[in-house]
Amino acid sequence: MKQTIIEEIKRIEAAEEVTIWYAVESGSRAWGFPSQDSDYDVRFIYTRKPEWYLSVQERRDVIEYPIDDLLDVSGWDLKKALMLLRKSNPSLIEWLLSPIVYQKKGKLAEELLAMVREHISLRGLIYHYLHMARGNYRDYLRQDHVKIKKYFYVLRPIFACMYIETYGTEPPILFSELLAQPNIPVEVVNEVNSLLNRKLAGDELDWEPRSDILNAFITSQIAYFEEAVSAVDCGKPVGYDKLNDLFRRYVNQSATN
Repeated sequence: MKQTIIEEIKRIEAAEEVTIWYAVESGSRAWGFPSQDSDYDVRFIYTRKPEWYLSVQERRDVIEYPIDDLLDVSGWDLKKALMLLRKSNPSLIEWLLSPIVYQKKGKLAEELLAMVREHISLRGLIYHYLHMARGNYRDYLRQDHVKIKKYFYVLRPIFACMYIETYGTEPPILFSELLAQPNIPVEVVNEVNSLLNRKLAGDELDWEPRSDILNAFITSQIAYFEEAVSAVDCGKPVGYDKLNDLFRRYVNQSATN
């Protein structure tokens, strides 16, 4: 499948007349717990030729190619990516940290990640992950019988909040690395590992009685971070001069590709 994805990236470059600097896997495959039927969520950052940006009319800054049930490919123009970087956008940060890289040209990814780490809003990241955990918990895990696989979509953002608070930096992408934090209670780790082993073995983890151990942990952590988040560093956004310099350098390189 990797070769198919690489060929699709090349096809998009030619069809759209863009340079794709960085393309990665996102979602459950990058997190390390795909289901048997998980699709491939490919995300990328690109630039166009310099003259494309010299336009009176507004133009789309995304490319989207939902190809089939197995492959979903989309990307952001570098200009859009830089504006989102300035806001410590969690999706962009996760792309930059993805362990599955399909294409990488130049040093763009490294430069973007360095900017993230210098100007990151840890408070903004915790707000994002807390909102995700709270919403998924409310919608899926409060009944007597729940869809067990939804625990991963609540626990991952909670573990991310814990990592940010403990280490003062962006959380890793792999779920196994988040779960390895020493401050997670042993009974929670054991319960999660049991579910994770079943999921990776192909068990669909459909409707089952909820886990009181996990629910108690989730509710306590949500309540804690609702109070603690306001004290977390909010960072200082990267300046526009720095963003413009990087943007122009890579657009100018697109002219020669």
